[in-house]
Amino acid sequence: MEILFVASMAVVAPDPVASRRLFVDVLGLPLRRHEGDEYYFSEEIAGSKHFGVWPLEQAAQACFGTTEWPADRPRPQACVEFEVAGEAAVEAAGRELEEHGYPLLHPVRTEPWGQTIARVITEDNVIVGVGYSPWMH
Repeated sequence: MEILFVASMAVVAPDPVASRRLFVDVLGLPLRRHEGDEYYFSEEIAGSKHFGVWPLEQAAQACFGTTEWPADRPRPQACVEFEVAGEAAVEAAGRELEEHGYPLLHPVRTEPWGQTIARVITEDNVIVGVGYSPWMH
């Protein structure tokens, strides 16, 4: 697979309010609230296309379609997403990840906001996504 760039980095937070204290109050990052939920993010931090504090329940919803992270799975600490050239490249990346022993957390799919993504979780409890976000091209 050909990774073009790091598209996103997010802390996966079981307690988003506590996590935001460090990132907003102490570090002074310009995070803003995503309309209608508790996801805080910025696309204005130098060297980063997207940084966020992702509530654990939203990560669970994105990966498993439920607000509870499955008890039989390691709880993620962070999420990093890598960008590829297009939707077909995401499909190929998903197959390649599985061929190398990394089962997908969900089938390759296009999210409501238009990003096509495949996700795995590492032995270090990091969600790794390989995706295509049309607005980044």
